[in-house]
Amino acid sequence: MIRVFLILVIIIGLLATIAFALSKSPPVLPPSPLIAQIDSVLAAAPEEQSLAKAVKQLRKDVTKSLPKGKYVVIDRNSNTAYLRSADSVMFKAVCSTGSGGELTDPKTGRKWVFHTPSGVFSIKNKIVEPWWRKPDWAFVEDDEPIPSNNADRLDPNVMGDYALGFGDGYFIHGTLYERLLGMSVSHGCVRLGSDDLKFIYDRVPIGTGVYVF
Repeated sequence: MIRVFLILVIIIGLLATIAFALSKSPPVLPPSPLIAQIDSVLAAAPEEQSLAKAVKQLRKDVTKSLPKGKYVVIDRNSNTAYLRSADSVMFKAVCSTGSGGELTDPKTGRKWVFHTPSGVFSIKNKIVEPWWRKPDWAFVEDDEPIPSNNADRLDPNVMGDYALGFGDGYFIHGTLYERLLGMSVSHGCVRLGSDDLKFIYDRVPIGTGVYVF
C-alpha cells in the first residue's frame, strides 16, 4: 500500500513539475509539501529503504532536469512560442509548426512526415542570414529532379534573417509567409515573424533549453 501511494505521489509531482515548466501563465506557488510528504511516509516505513533510495535519486534527477535561467517553449497546439523563465513569461509570439502532412516519392517510395518533434532540446547554433540547404523532399514536392550538385540545393531567401538550430536539422527561423503564422503549415521547423525572431535571437544564447509539446 505504501509503495503504491509513493508511486502515485511521485507521478503527481512529476506532472506538476512539467505543467509548471510549460505553463503559459506561471503561477506563484508556495513551497510544495510533496517532498515532505514522501519523506514522512518513508520515515514511518523503515522496511522501504530500497524504495527510499530510488525516490531520493528520482528527486535529484527531477531537480536536475528543471529548466534553469531563460528557455524557449513551443506550444504546437496553439502555435505559440514563449521565451520565459521559471516564474515568468518574458515574451510571447505567434509561430507556425509542422503540418503533419505526408509526402511519398513516387519513384523510390521514400516517405516523409512533416511534424515538429516534441521533447526537450537546446539551441545548438545561431546563424545570421541563413541559407536553406534543400533536402530531397523539397525537390520531390515540386516534382523536380534531385540535384547531385550541393550548390543547387542552396536557397538564401526562405529562412529570414536569423536561424536557431535545436537539433536534427530543425530550426527556429523566419518566413516569407507571415500571413500564415498561427497555422500548422511548416515542414517541421518553427517559423516566426521577423520582429519576433530578432527579439528571441538577441536574447537566447547557445545552450538555451527548448521545450516542444
